[in-house]
Amino acid sequence: MTDFSGVPVAGGGHIPSVGLGLWKIENDQTADMVVAAIQAGYRHLDAACDYGNEKEAGEGIRRAIDQGLCRREDLWITSKLWNTYHQSQHVRPAAERSLADLGLDYLDLYLIHFPITLKHVPIEERYPPGWFYDPAAEKPKMETDTVPLRDTWGAMEELHRAGLTRHIGVSNFGCSLIRDLLSYASVRPAVLQVESHPYLVQEKLLRYCRQEHIAYTAFSPLGAGSYVPLGMADAGDSVLQQAAVREIASQHGKTPAQIVLRWAVQRGTAVIPKTSRPERLTENIGLYDFALSDDEMDRIGGLDRHQRYNDPGVFCEQAFGCYYPVYE
Repeated sequence: MTDFSGVPVAGGGHIPSVGLGLWKIENDQTADMVVAAIQAGYRHLDAACDYGNEKEAGEGIRRAIDQGLCRREDLWITSKLWNTYHQSQHVRPAAERSLADLGLDYLDLYLIHFPITLKHVPIEERYPPGWFYDPAAEKPKMETDTVPLRDTWGAMEELHRAGLTRHIGVSNFGCSLIRDLLSYASVRPAVLQVESHPYLVQEKLLRYCRQEHIAYTAFSPLGAGSYVPLGMADAGDSVLQQAAVREIASQHGKTPAQIVLRWAVQRGTAVIPKTSRPERLTENIGLYDFALSDDEMDRIGGLDRHQRYNDPGVFCEQAFGCYYPVYE
């Protein structure tokens, strides 16, 4: 049976196996969802500057602590450095703004959100800055910058040394970028967060992370759902409708979502499913009282079709007027 104390993290501690992803939760729902999640047993919250709801998430954290539902030290809070703040002098102000919005003295994990560098937009001018350099332009688009990853990572290491974050890591990176980063990092990345689900198994990437002792967090662990409203996936393109998943769910008396999430954590990854429905919180964390057989794990993993929904090489050009492939 998987150790659900969490996924071990280099430098000490564990990242809880199941967290609440705050992407696309409406601002007026965020504080209540955070409180409900903590009340349901969640101790892992995944936030980001770009989600635009860190202030509301902070209000939820404060309320939960004030109500005696948890202590700050019981929680694992992740935030992320946005693409416009990659120049070394902008990293600390960006982290400090997230800390202020979240009402925290430190983060448990701070990630570089994407290996994408965009021209700086001052915090006092527009926050969160989003993808467009000038949304008021006649034809708004992404405008890129050239910032060595080494410079950004050096500033991330300074955050760690200053105690503003207990761990640092990366998101949406592949093996080659991680290998380059490891060649000069004095503080190694503790966590990689990437899209991962049965349609995008990423077995080689996961194996590489295990080899390098980098914890692995899967975002969008249920696949297409979050991308249908964005036009980035079809409504019928759901792994939860797969016959194998539904059959295994029936055999265990669980929902298809629970089967897919259990598959992910049984692989040794953390997951951060997003939901705006309080009733889903208990379902998504109800993974501890059963295990999948090796055959069931293989059947679910066999659904892999290398289907990436969150692909900058596609959506940056379609939505933001700039071709920016990352994974090729």
